[in-house]
Amino acid sequence: MSNDDPYGYLLVHFIEDPTSYAERIYMDLSVGDNPNSWRPLNGGVPVLTSHVGTTGSRDPYVVRNPETGCIYLLATDLRVFGKEGGSDRIEDWYARSHQGSTNLLVWQTDDLVHWSDVRLLDVSDRGDGSHAQLGMAWAPEATWVPDYYPQGHSGGSGAFVLYWSSKLFADDDSGHEDPTVHDRVLWGVTTDFTQETFSLGGVFIDRGHDTIDTTMLQLESPSGAKRTYRVTKDNGPDPNIWLDATDDPHWWLPQTRWTVLQERIGANWIEDNNPAGVEGPALFASHSDPNVYLYVDVIPSIGYRPMVGSDPDRGFEYMALDDFHMRAHTKHGGVLSLTRAEYERLRSSDGIIGTGTRR
Repeated sequence: MSNDDPYGYLLVHFIEDPTSYAERIYMDLSVGDNPNSWRPLNGGVPVLTSHVGTTGSRDPYVVRNPETGCIYLLATDLRVFGKEGGSDRIEDWYARSHQGSTNLLVWQTDDLVHWSDVRLLDVSDRGDGSHAQLGMAWAPEATWVPDYYPQGHSGGSGAFVLYWSSKLFADDDSGHEDPTVHDRVLWGVTTDFTQETFSLGGVFIDRGHDTIDTTMLQLESPSGAKRTYRVTKDNGPDPNIWLDATDDPHWWLPQTRWTVLQERIGANWIEDNNPAGVEGPALFASHSDPNVYLYVDVIPSIGYRPMVGSDPDRGFEYMALDDFHMRAHTKHGGVLSLTRAEYERLRSSDGIIGTGTRR
């Protein structure tokens, strides 16, 4: 097997623990090439901790620039539990969702072992000195688009389309007081997750009520086109997770037509089969067989439970827990497919990941 062949997976996530400071970045490595058996890295302690913003890190996602090889980790700038530990909440959810941080947290690395210091990316910034009136920005993900910009663009044609959840208020509502405003999924574009290259786009998903936690995956369709699959939590009158798809190469634009493929995903993981009890989905493909995996977060504290399908167009089925091994309370993260060299580097560096020389 070549060092460049795909082998193994990295899971980034946080842990929700009302009794301690767990809103930090944890990493788990697959046991060999098995995408459903995981062991914690660095002895199970946090790998990355934010010292900026709210000092909390939730909903992490990891993505690779296929042209440079640089890997970015994005996260929500949110700390729910008290500054000194314990279960005393520093503010209620209404205040956080309306007036919380519009910054995302960003780390980057070239080797998955030595990580940069954290930086902030303000997704409300319009680039002209003004800011969109957003509530908290949360649950970020990004997908690489190789031809986002036209040929001849000074920074190259490729870029990341970034998407996250926020309430979007009118420009003249600086107090964020409109009671009818709801969570939508918004989008922007950037080449390297810095303020200098970020441009705010617009609305990605709007069902007229709260929608959050979008995760995406692109696969080749039977026609040879690139099909984009999207899994999102509907937090409206009938809360549930749904799956839809499009073959439109400009999938982030508002005129894109999406086809709903499955709804009420993960409901059977809840004792009363209530589909509202799952959120924070993570979608990723196996690199060794046709399977696609969808992890859903059973709330408030159980953590991930697995779904699997060999053809996402036909939806996902429940996977037996006997075949799934993950530490308890693992919540809302993302999975990165590795090469053999990266897998071996992470395994040999276990215990010092994130603690090397900062750039």
